[in-house]
Amino acid sequence: MSIFLKMSGSITLRSCARFLVPLTIPGKRRVLCSTALQRYMSSKIPAVSYPKKESTSPLEQLGLDGWKITMKSTVEEEDVSTVSSSKDEDPLAAIRELIEMWRLLGKEVPEDMSEEELKTAMECVSKSSKKKYLKYLYIKEKKKKAKQIKKEMKAATKEKAIKEHLLETTKEDKQQNFLFLRLWDRNMDIAMGWKGAQAMQFGQPLVFDMDYDNYMKPRELQNTVSQLLESEGWNRRDVDPFHLYFCNFKIDGAYHKELVKRYGEKWDKLLLTATEKSHVDLFPKDSIIYLTADSPNVMTTFKHDKIYIVGSFVDKTMQTGTSLAKAKRLKLATECLPLDRYLQWDTGTKNLTLDQMMRILLCLKNTGSWEEALKFVPRRKHTGYLEIPQHPQEFINRLKKSKTFNSFPKGSLNRHTQKRWLK
Repeated sequence: MSIFLKMSGSITLRSCARFLVPLTIPGKRRVLCSTALQRYMSSKIPAVSYPKKESTSPLEQLGLDGWKITMKSTVEEEDVSTVSSSKDEDPLAAIRELIEMWRLLGKEVPEDMSEEELKTAMECVSKSSKKKYLKYLYIKEKKKKAKQIKKEMKAATKEKAIKEHLLETTKEDKQQNFLFLRLWDRNMDIAMGWKGAQAMQFGQPLVFDMDYDNYMKPRELQNTVSQLLESEGWNRRDVDPFHLYFCNFKIDGAYHKELVKRYGEKWDKLLLTATEKSHVDLFPKDSIIYLTADSPNVMTTFKHDKIYIVGSFVDKTMQTGTSLAKAKRLKLATECLPLDRYLQWDTGTKNLTLDQMMRILLCLKNTGSWEEALKFVPRRKHTGYLEIPQHPQEFINRLKKSKTFNSFPKGSLNRHTQKRWLK
C-alpha cells in the first residue's frame, strides 16, 4: 500500500479512493477513504526526535495521589464543621430556616407559626409529612385571613350605614340610640352576671362530665369545647339559668388548655364550678340521672329535684354505649330524650350536640312542653311531629293505682272492658 502511494503522489484523493475501492459498498466508502487519508498523511510527516526523559508514570507526573489526599482532607473538614454546627444549632431555628427557604421557593407554607406548630412540624418524620402539615396550616391561615377581611368589610358597611342613618335622624334619635347601646353594654351584662350568681347559690345543678378526653381525637375535642362555649352562653342568657358544673375536670388537661385558650382572661371570671371531683362525690346517687342516647329508659317529664348529667363527648366515630357503660359502672339511673315518641325520625343518629341539649333542657325547665323543647332538634333529622296522645303514660299509670279503678269488684270487669277503660 505504501509503495503504491509513493508512485502516485499526484493522484487526487477521489481518484485514489475510486481506484483502491472499486467494489466497496457505498455505505462503507467514507470510512475506507478516511483511513487511507490518515495513513498517507502519516507517511509524509517526518519523525521528530525528542530528548529522552526518565520513564515516569502519568500518575506521578500529574500528582493525582496528592490531589486526592488534599481533597479528601478538605471534604472531611467540611463535614466535621457542618456536623458540629448542626449540633450547636437550635432545631427550631433550623425548621424556621427550612420554612423560610420553602416560602422563597414559592411553596405553600404559612407566614406566621406559633411555637407549638413549629414543634409539631419538627416532630414530623418524613419530608412529605412536613409539607402536608405546612400546607394544612397554610390553608387554615388563608381561611382565617379571608374571614377577617370579610368581617372588616361587614363592619365597614355597618358603620357606613349607621353614619348615613345618623345624618338623617335628629338629635333626640341620636341620644336614644346612644342610651340603648349603653344599656346593652353595661346593664345587661350586670343583669346576666347577677342571674348567674343567683344560679350558683340557688339554681338547679346541671353537670357536664369532662372525663372523655381520652376517647376523642384533637379535632373532636375542639368541637366539644366549641359546643361547651355555646352551651354556657345560652345558659347565661336564659331567664332561669342552671348552676353549671364541670366535673372530672383535670387542671392542665386537654379540656383546661383549650378552654383557657378560647376564653383567655375571662376564664377565671366565669360563673360556673369547675372541679376535679366526680359528680358521684358531690351529689347523692339517688338524685342523679345520666342523660345518654343509648339508655333504654325514656324521659317523660323534667324533674326539678334531680341532677342531670350530660357527657362532654363528640361521638363522630360512633362509639355507642360509652356513656351508658360508665353510668352502669357507677350504678346511676339513665334516661334518654323521647325523640321517637314525638318526632317522625327520618335520617341520622339520635345523638344531639351539647348546645342543643342545653337549649332543650332550659326550655323544659321553663315551660315543661316537649313540643316547644324539641323545636331545637335540627329539622334535617326528622320530618315533623307525631300525634301526641292526650293522656300520657304517666296518667294511665296513675289511673291504674287510683281508687276509682280499684273500686270495681273483682271479676266484674273482664280484660276487654279493662282495655277499653284504659283507652
